[in-house]
Amino acid sequence: MSLENQLLDGLEKLACGLPEERKRLAARLQQYILFLDKWNRVHNLTAVRKPEEMVTKHILDSLTLLPTLNGKRHADVGSGAGLPGIPLALVRPDWHMTLIESNQKKCAFLTQACVELALKNVKIVCERVENFFPSEKFDTVISRAFADLSAFVASAVHLCADSEESRLVAMKGKFPDAELMQLPPQYEVEKVLRVMAPGLRAARHLIVIKPGSERSN
Repeated sequence: MSLENQLLDGLEKLACGLPEERKRLAARLQQYILFLDKWNRVHNLTAVRKPEEMVTKHILDSLTLLPTLNGKRHADVGSGAGLPGIPLALVRPDWHMTLIESNQKKCAFLTQACVELALKNVKIVCERVENFFPSEKFDTVISRAFADLSAFVASAVHLCADSEESRLVAMKGKFPDAELMQLPPQYEVEKVLRVMAPGLRAARHLIVIKPGSERSN
């Protein structure tokens, strides 16, 4: 199956976008995969080496977040190669995504990817998350393979908007029993969602956390 057809099939299974939009979305996502693959050969941005595996393990996995995110301003903490932020930004151009990454090499890739893809709704912040204090905060703060839950909330909770709707969302593999038990009591786990990325057999979970009163200026 071609990359485009693999993406089209995944977008349909995730009910992502209107049917008439999916061919355009698949083409844009494929452009990102091919650009990531080109850089990955030299800079080793991700351990996933084959573009067809990037479709399932990176793109479709990232897009399982779509039904969970509220609002239009989102931060991707420890974005790495732009996951999940860039796939989300491509599929939802009405959202504004801020990609926070401290590694200079990865920031260089993110900057070039935004130029290559002409992404106007993405901002790159090359900084450690605990040192980033934006003037306008975020509806959702996301992490994917960034840190355990306690470290994630401690370093990123200050990015949450002062709103009842703001949330922290962590993407995890298997159900993170130990991490949930170690989460400080001031953070409320609102829900734990088991999600399935098309073509990916591995277990995936989304941990949705209310920031509580721990936000600071």
